Amino acid sequence: MKLSHFINKNFPNLELRPPLFYSWDIGIRFELGVEWKREYDFPDNPYILGSYKRAITLFKAVHSPTEEILVVLDVNDFDKGKTIRHQLKNFSRYVDKSLLFKLEHQVMPYIFPEDDEEGTYKTHRFSLNCKTSDFKYIPLLKAICNQDLGLKPSFFHRVYFININKKTIFHVYDDRGCDLLSTSPETIKDMYNRYNDWILDYDRNDIDKMFK
Repeated sequence: MKLSHFINKNFPNLELRPPLFYSWDIGIRFELGVEWKREYDFPDNPYILGSYKRAITLFKAVHSPTEEILVVLDVNDFDKGKTIRHQLKNFSRYVDKSLLFKLEHQVMPYIFPEDDEEGTYKTHRFSLNCKTSDFKYIPLLKAICNQDLGLKPSFFHRVYFININKKTIFHVYDDRGCDLLSTSPETIKDMYNRYNDWILDYDRNDIDKMFK
């Protein structure tokens, strides 16, 4: 399925960019990392292991192995296309290379125009239609959580997992948290109930109103 068709049909007027939770009426913002300490600058520290566990647990709860998903990767181009090929190599390590022929590519204006006064940057959006089981999501989620902590491997590009069957969007923005959007509260009510303790307290009141 084409990304643009899916978004226009199911999430009309949603701009696929962070922070997703504040751009759509139905969603949950989960907290991943808790109790960070300054001395946690080494691999597999308690803080990052907690982030990994929550990100992976939430992902598995939303995406069953056989479901059809769209994996969307946004690569910001600050070098007139010179580094895009290299960045795609980072993406290809998480999926069987035989599936890469299905990769869709779209060039867009830089997705954060307020940071690009001269309008010179571009964002390359890649989307791959596959099954959850086709994608090595566990190492990718860990790399995303590592991005701001000086830990390796790191993955700095934005990645959105779109569940075509459930009509949800899942986005881990970094070690701190992730957003889960849906077209219906009923679709993600089980996530709200099962992982209620992981909901970010800052947004809890708005999220509670959605399900009560």
